[in-house]
Amino acid sequence: MRLLLIEDDDDLRDGVRTALKSEGYTLDCLADGRQALHALRHERFDLVLLDLGLPGLDGLTVLKTLRAEGKPTPVLILTARDAVTDRIAGLDSGADDYLVKPFDITELKARIRALLRRSAGRADSALQYGNLRIDPATQSVHLHDQAIALTRREFALLHELANQPGHVFTRDHLQQLLYGWDDEVESNTLEVHVHHLRKKLFPGLIRTLRGVGYALDKDAQP
Repeated sequence: MRLLLIEDDDDLRDGVRTALKSEGYTLDCLADGRQALHALRHERFDLVLLDLGLPGLDGLTVLKTLRAEGKPTPVLILTARDAVTDRIAGLDSGADDYLVKPFDITELKARIRALLRRSAGRADSALQYGNLRIDPATQSVHLHDQAIALTRREFALLHELANQPGHVFTRDHLQQLLYGWDDEVESNTLEVHVHHLRKKLFPGLIRTLRGVGYALDKDAQP
């Protein structure tokens, strides 16, 4: 899952980045509202963590503009504004949830999981694909009830493909999912991750559409 954190407090931004990357998320960060709106218009994110007091363009304006343009990306507001009127304004502007600073990082993680489940239309965050179970809450994968060790990016790639079995994801989409703006990506990196997943799980799991991308094969079962 690729998240965008829009926060101008350096310490908080770094702390959230460290905590969420350890959970397997790909996290990009911005500190300016105008830059954030530009990124949201031109790139795809699974969820946005949005501070309200931003330079350039305040968070509520970013949120209202996003919703006015018809973009349904889930938004979790992170703010020190704890008045009921502020919460109502955020939710009425299109936020999906609201978390007041200072917050516990474990609560933030739980709210992110809940929003991602809701956006995917599921009550349970875990994915079951035949005898393969993928659980983002614990970052665990089991095949025939046996734990399979995956790297953070292998897990993120598998989870994205398993979210929509049979759907073809382009190389660009998957690379953006796995690597943030600050990461260097070699030309064959995605192929290496796919190769490792096939080797650790089973060869027919991921189908390659040459020149297009990859898909989880709906007919191949472990």
